Amino acid sequence: MRAQPFEAIVTEHGPTVLRVCRAILGTTAADDAWSETFLSALRAYPDLRPGSNVQAWLVTIAHRKAIDQLRTQARQPRPAADVPEQPTRDGVPGSWQSDLVAALKELPLKQRQTVAYHYLAGLPYAEVADILGGTPEAARRAAADGIATLRKTYLPTPGATDD
Repeated sequence: MRAQPFEAIVTEHGPTVLRVCRAILGTTAADDAWSETFLSALRAYPDLRPGSNVQAWLVTIAHRKAIDQLRTQARQPRPAADVPEQPTRDGVPGSWQSDLVAALKELPLKQRQTVAYHYLAGLPYAEVADILGGTPEAARRAAADGIATLRKTYLPTPGATDD
């Protein structure tokens, strides 16, 4: 079986990898992580075993690149006087993505990663556990906790009004 051209891999899996990067890093750093993911993948693609799960492989690379970006961000100085603006739910097209990214950023890292890898990339819990190091049960629990937190903070309470 002949391997797919790499361009086809990027076309097929690029949107999923970008969603994962955005969920872990937010929109600002996601593009860099996406690019770094596919640069690394391009170098390693010729050695990928036939029949490998390409999407899981790419998400694993994206995970490592996102962790590298988080470590870099943690080492960067932050000005104390500037307070970041909070996204609003004002009906502007595409603002739900900002709201979702903001809500995801509030989750602890493990929960954010498991939600992104399982719900956005569609990976089974066993593969999420392989990527993050742990058991499928721990991945399932972290994702469930993350989703529960998102439901409490992101979704409006039924019957609540904005007065």
